[in-house]
Amino acid sequence: MTDPTDDLDALIRAIPEGWSRAEIDGHSWAVTRTTRAGGKVISVDAEQLGTSEQFGANVWITTDGTILRPCEVPEEKVLHFLHAAAAAFSA
Repeated sequence: MTDPTDDLDALIRAIPEGWSRAEIDGHSWAVTRTTRAGGKVISVDAEQLGTSEQFGANVWITTDGTILRPCEVPEEKVLHFLHAAAAAFSA
């Protein structure tokens, strides 16, 4: 079975640095990517515009691999969003 975080680096890097707007799953989202610690920590914050839905996640780039740390939401939800966001920003 493939680890769903295998392509986490590519998903995160598909999101532009700073604030962006994207259509994801038929909804408008404000997405903010912030890179810190010399590129070792990346935060992604997302807010569905016009609703109260929002979430955040941190990604740590370590020598042992990339680690996803969602903030108060299931990892599966963050991974689904990252896949959809990467596709939206790549279009």
